[in-house]
Amino acid sequence: MPDFRVIPSIDELRRRPAVRALEAEHGARATLDALRAAAADLRVELGSAGASIADEAAAMDRIERLAAVHLTAAFSYSLEPVINATGVIVHTNLGRAPLAAAALDRIAAVARGYAALEYDLGRGSRGRRDVHAEALLCRLTGAEAAVVVNNNAAATMLILAALAAGREVIVSRGELVEIGGGFRVPDVMAQSGAILREVGTTNKTRAVDYAAAVSDRTALILRVHRSNFRIEGFTERPAIHEVVEVGRRLNVPVAEDLGSGLLANIGQRDEGRGKNASSLILHTSYLSDEPSVEDSINAGVDVCCFSGDKLLGGPQAGIIVGRRALVDRARTHPLMRALRVDKLTYAALEATLMEYAAGRAAATVPVRRMLAATADEIRARADAMAADLRGRAGWRVDVVAGTSAIGGGSAPGVEVPTWLLAVERESFTADALADALRRSAPPVIARIERDRLLLDLRTVFPEQDRQLAAILARL
Repeated sequence: MPDFRVIPSIDELRRRPAVRALEAEHGARATLDALRAAAADLRVELGSAGASIADEAAAMDRIERLAAVHLTAAFSYSLEPVINATGVIVHTNLGRAPLAAAALDRIAAVARGYAALEYDLGRGSRGRRDVHAEALLCRLTGAEAAVVVNNNAAATMLILAALAAGREVIVSRGELVEIGGGFRVPDVMAQSGAILREVGTTNKTRAVDYAAAVSDRTALILRVHRSNFRIEGFTERPAIHEVVEVGRRLNVPVAEDLGSGLLANIGQRDEGRGKNASSLILHTSYLSDEPSVEDSINAGVDVCCFSGDKLLGGPQAGIIVGRRALVDRARTHPLMRALRVDKLTYAALEATLMEYAAGRAAATVPVRRMLAATADEIRARADAMAADLRGRAGWRVDVVAGTSAIGGGSAPGVEVPTWLLAVERESFTADALADALRRSAPPVIARIERDRLLLDLRTVFPEQDRQLAAILARL
């Protein structure tokens, strides 16, 4: 029979210095729960065949260690920073866009105390939160008005609910998409109260199809970004200015869900010089088929929406810009209360937009910087890390040509040239090596192709290179 008498009382354990240190760090209640759980673990252990413990002192040590393990697990953050070595720039599973330093500083400044979120400093009375970031968004896009909600799905729903509830919205069959998490355009329309009116076919829709579908029940023509897929081959899709012409001729507003939020023309005009000239090349090659917000507004779209945390490179947000009369209907709709954003989102978004307005985005906004980095710049970093690892026993490292992905449903199928570290370690399979990297501190997320573990430094911050090399060396 196991001797459970060696298990000390909880009161005895709480008098020990190591347990008092745990209480000071984690609190008395959590430590008490951990001690009870650890004592129960030891009791189960002693009850198993062949298990024993020398004496009460050994049992105390064992319970202390088990309690510390319980507390570490209980007080671990579930949202953990990682090193993204996948080469997917806007990685939805890894939080999409990392924020610019200016955005982080602004969040800290606003969050540290109180902020004039809904207070008019000029009048000294209650104000409105929906005015924040509006001036910058209008300046950068050319729109008359703007409003911000919590994500682009919310922006789409709000536009439909405010402008088309109970009436028909004309959408091409080729744009009735489903994006991540089972999010489907027809379902959003149904929730908004709008009535779907499909036109064209999956692969071909013409401007005349929109015109033929307009009736006295029509509230809106909706153009939808296809997000993470492309239709190729025997296809036809009218240019946005052709859709706008139909809307104007028949007096029907045109809305566009742009998805990714590309402010490409700002990059060309303000950043396509000298060291940052690659941003100009970027727009004319990798993203030549990606619609920009400015282009849509200039084409005459009445209202459009896009994400703040994709190609814009800011926080998660849904941004609505367009004609003031239509944007104001969305702004004053009852759903706005449920979909509005907090002061931290406004702080990060305004700071990100400031970088665009000042012409610094290509150098300071991480998504823009990663997109603008040349393959030669990536190779230089990869060669340096490979040289360091090759000097260590048990490693084989090759630098091979490959491609990065933009991700986040932006520019589907676009491949950005890069150089990859193909890493092998003695006694590790590629899967085992990837698993070990995920368990490191901080976790490193890589990708596997053809039974090789690949690291793409395009999505690794240059200041993380030394840390990544050290993590690999410790495996």
